[in-house]
Amino acid sequence: MELNDKAKKAYFQQDYSAQAKIDGVEIVELKRFNDDGGAITELGRLMAGQHGQLPGFEVKQINFSEVEPGAIKAFHMHSRQTDVWYVPPADKLLIVLHDARKGSATEGSTQRLILGDGKDRLLRIPPGVAHGCRNIATTKGHIIYMVDVQFSVDDDCDEGRLPWDHVGAEIWEVVKG
Repeated sequence: MELNDKAKKAYFQQDYSAQAKIDGVEIVELKRFNDDGGAITELGRLMAGQHGQLPGFEVKQINFSEVEPGAIKAFHMHSRQTDVWYVPPADKLLIVLHDARKGSATEGSTQRLILGDGKDRLLRIPPGVAHGCRNIATTKGHIIYMVDVQFSVDDDCDEGRLPWDHVGAEIWEVVKG
């Protein structure tokens, strides 16, 4: 089969290869146990505050966040805090990570991924990696997240921001095609 000239010029093959990852970002696949009455997902086993599936991560606070359909919540930054995010499988959030750490092996890299969407996974976000999400579902989205630094509004606050479009507004768009 031969394509016409217009189609030949526009034709490309979709790239299904693995995306480059940001140094220190970790995804942990979780087990979901189903029975006749529902399901349970174990988010982590804590031993003296240490998370069993994330070596070196000590849980200091657990939070719950809601994201309205279409809303973008970005970019958050921490200098000391590690975040571990969980999005329930019934939700679908586009996550964007950007490595703003000077001298990092992946300095300046940006990574997109989907959390929720039928999967149970944890996402570890190290300090210095800007992070945010866009709810691409038509219903309210949810994030349960654990941190290793307790939130404080005083002089010791570790909650910084970059503009939502720091790496370009198009990063938040759903890829068409």
